[in-house]
Amino acid sequence: MNPFRLSSHMLSRCVSYIFLVSGAIRALTLELKGLQTSPVEGFTVTANEDNMFVWTVALYGPPGTLYQGGYFKAVLKFPSNYPYAPPSIKFLNKVWHPNVYENGDLCISILHPPVDDPHSGELACERWNPTQNVRTILLSVISLLNEPNTSSPANVDASVMYRKWKESGGKNDEYARLVRKQVEASRLDAEKDGVVVPETLEEYCIKTAPKPSDDCTDAFDLDEDYYDYGDESDDEEEYEENAEDSGQGEN
Repeated sequence: MNPFRLSSHMLSRCVSYIFLVSGAIRALTLELKGLQTSPVEGFTVTANEDNMFVWTVALYGPPGTLYQGGYFKAVLKFPSNYPYAPPSIKFLNKVWHPNVYENGDLCISILHPPVDDPHSGELACERWNPTQNVRTILLSVISLLNEPNTSSPANVDASVMYRKWKESGGKNDEYARLVRKQVEASRLDAEKDGVVVPETLEEYCIKTAPKPSDDCTDAFDLDEDYYDYGDESDDEEEYEENAEDSGQGEN
């Protein structure tokens, strides 16, 4: 028996996986182009030149909040079955926040799989669904920076400190001082990257859309005919028939 011979079942699974990954790459390519042509205030995104499933994100602290003037970098990693499963976000610089673990991993409902978990305190509708996208994710993250979810914190100490700050009307300012300290540290990262961080509301809000850069998206701009999902089942059947005709049985 040839150990390298694939069964029709395994071959079918391989074909399905290829179509799944291809669909994810196409979806991410379209999203990236959309964010380049119609950018949203508060963040910028850059796809890894060698891996479309890894993006670098720069989040700017919203004016009028503790995070004003902050420059927070994060890595956005997508699964091979995106958008049917959510991506993950990990901050690269220190972020003292109730919903950010000490290692930088972000905990937010929109990135949780849509399963019923009565112990989480989250509704299924608050969790991930395939209609979500990078734009809605990052806007939710920016909102979460200023309005943490303290009911299920990732950083308990930060959550307790935040609640003391809120309940004291700002008199207990330990939380605010820590956040501002990290904002100042992030500004040094911005200087190293040659980034001018928006400070005012006018600077923060985008007035014109810059011309999109095709340097990255062109590398993933695959032929439309390659993504003819309507023929996926027919292709799988054809592969299975060919495999059976060639005498490749179950191993």
